[in-house]
Amino acid sequence: MIQPPTALPRAVLDLPAMVEALADHDFGTVFRLAREEAGISFQRLAAECGIKAERVGALARGRGRVESYEKIAVIADALRVPGQLVGLAPRPWETASDPGSLRRRDVLAVGAVGLAATLPDVFPPSVPTRVGTGEVARLRERTARLRRLDDLLGGGDTYRLYAAEYQRTKRLVRESNCTETVGRELLALASEKAQQAGWAAFDGGREREAVSLYRESRSAAEEAGAGDLARNALAYLAYQAAGADPRAAAAIAAHSCDAITAQTPATARALLWERCAWARAVADDPAGTEEALTQARAALDADDAGDRQPAWSAWVDHVELDIMAGRCWTELRRPLRAVPHMARGLAAFDSAHARDASLYSTWLAEAYTTAGEVEEAARVVGGALELADGVASARPRRRIEQVVSALAVEHGTIPAVAELVERTA
Repeated sequence: MIQPPTALPRAVLDLPAMVEALADHDFGTVFRLAREEAGISFQRLAAECGIKAERVGALARGRGRVESYEKIAVIADALRVPGQLVGLAPRPWETASDPGSLRRRDVLAVGAVGLAATLPDVFPPSVPTRVGTGEVARLRERTARLRRLDDLLGGGDTYRLYAAEYQRTKRLVRESNCTETVGRELLALASEKAQQAGWAAFDGGREREAVSLYRESRSAAEEAGAGDLARNALAYLAYQAAGADPRAAAAIAAHSCDAITAQTPATARALLWERCAWARAVADDPAGTEEALTQARAALDADDAGDRQPAWSAWVDHVELDIMAGRCWTELRRPLRAVPHMARGLAAFDSAHARDASLYSTWLAEAYTTAGEVEEAARVVGGALELADGVASARPRRRIEQVVSALAVEHGTIPAVAELVERTA
């Protein structure tokens, strides 16, 4: 399908100001950014969007708004803005524009994409004058349903959707009228959505954006009095910082666990402790790692683990903990402890969870390498390569490159490794 001359480059679509403007249907800002960042003239925008040039200029100066969904659809098509960014269903060109891009990931994810397309639009073009508990409950349900997309898709696919959801919730916090209680609930929800967007940014290789979103999440959670969410934002920051400054990351993670209270839900406790375990493993602290893993396991085995858990931590279970334990012991070069945990955890994954299975397989391969089972390590990395094909996540690719490079340096003459190096060249 031929691209219109006003199609916005992805880099422009991903600008935070553009994401927020699209979510708010602030097309004056959209047009201004299109001219400033993509060099598209107002005259060209007017011609492709079916709007008079004077009207485009007036909108860019902050005069007037586009309220008609028919006109919004025309603008979205002209600028090649995905429907999800402006509250519309996916546009016809979103699936037809690149016939060669249909890969295994797309087939596996079709159910998830359908989920996103059919979610009710609880964000109307204008902010309601009054927001009550019913609207907050619907927003919370939508957030939980959108989280399921992360099970199947990488951050490269979900980031813009999650970022738009966060910007819309921020707008509700900023502009709607509500009681103090509802206001706190909205702030907590904004914190949760910022974490969701931050994770997608991190997974998609946008690490700077992720840090900013985690910090915004922590600030919103603290203002809302949502201590567990604030601690989780800290744990996210520690997780991301582990590679650059292990000791600082371990300190941040420990601080997030020190603030656990008797009211912190079981899965939230487990999540905080397992991230603390990872930070301690990267900081080369075996005793601290084992202590944190023991605490995480105790949380999942506690009496309150059967109670209703927050949606943002309910996914943490014994499979997840096995994977984390395997990663930690691999990092600490304890393959005899790592391999059973990692193999057991990976056995619970199906092919639809390609990103996670590919990523975690690299730690299994690393553990095999440490144990001297080089051919088995090469076989596992080969499987990870196949799983990562077409997944919009930066993390599996980075990990595969690291493991293959290490194998090539130490065992490049072994036929299985030489073949793997050739495949990844």
